[in-house]
Amino acid sequence: MYSIRKADTPVGEATLIKFTNASGASVELSSLGAGIISLCVPDKDGTLTDVVLGYDNIADYAGDGPCCGKIPGRYANRIAKGRFTLDGKEYTLPVNNGPNHLHGGPDGFQNKIWNVAVINENSVVFTLESPDGDSGYPGTVSVEAKYTWTDDNRLELELTAHSDAPTVINLTNHTYWNLGGHDSGSALEHTLQLCASEYLPTDSTLVPEGVKVPVKGSPMDFTEAKAVGRDIRLPFPALVFGKGYDNCWAVDNYEPGKIQRVATLKHPKNGISLEVLSDQPGVQVYSGNWLTGSPKGKNGAEYHDYDAVAIECQDFPDAPNVPAFPSTVLRPGETYRRNIHFVLS
Repeated sequence: MYSIRKADTPVGEATLIKFTNASGASVELSSLGAGIISLCVPDKDGTLTDVVLGYDNIADYAGDGPCCGKIPGRYANRIAKGRFTLDGKEYTLPVNNGPNHLHGGPDGFQNKIWNVAVINENSVVFTLESPDGDSGYPGTVSVEAKYTWTDDNRLELELTAHSDAPTVINLTNHTYWNLGGHDSGSALEHTLQLCASEYLPTDSTLVPEGVKVPVKGSPMDFTEAKAVGRDIRLPFPALVFGKGYDNCWAVDNYEPGKIQRVATLKHPKNGISLEVLSDQPGVQVYSGNWLTGSPKGKNGAEYHDYDAVAIECQDFPDAPNVPAFPSTVLRPGETYRRNIHFVLS
């Protein structure tokens, strides 16, 4: 079943849709940024626990630095120096993260009110039209985000897009997970396993250098489950550049359209685990390194650095400038389609 409420925000009225499944577990979604604002599942004792960070005031989701729970676009993650060339023409994008363009810029998809196109007992489709020239990107792009909440506590997200001119696109979901509860403090004791034996090293501004490097023997190795915080203070370049983990890993055995397990996150005590499945080639892991100063959290909670982990399935950062990376070009007549599944147990 579902319920709907409304909330005023600086960018327009947001529609909030809460789905509750047969077991009483629930997810609440917002048309502002097509985001996840709460997700409540039972722990090993049956206590419902809200495992995603979010804000007390829905208006605070507009323009928030963490991009909490939302779908950034037109291009998630970074594009170096806010420039790329497509079919011989250079495009300039707003720079909003050091010298780089991040998450589509300050007016990205995450800060827009999406339309609520279709809704039924366990799913909703949000749609958005991004006009030609939006934040410097070419082509008018139509985007759909379909969320489905199942009785076995599985939240499925299907992202599709079409364009009337060649453009680039990279979509993900930017939820912050703390399986102990959104207000339970540090997430560094969570264990994380990634199905990724290579990662993308970056320069000091967190833009990939254009190569994939084996994780073996480095703090970037999550091929076996380990605590997120175990190696986070080591003097390793990636960890120094980001003040923690903020890197993209290359998913093993990636095939376009093949949905497979990408990551497993577990709480060390309460029995809640999260499996993330996707058909995307990369997964950005961000250990919440700059959460201090976020808007006031749900029920008055205050969030601090490392209080959550974001697991963002996506194409590679800066791919429009790196021919060796999987292409993120979308042309007329083509369909961009990506899937991300969050499975709670």
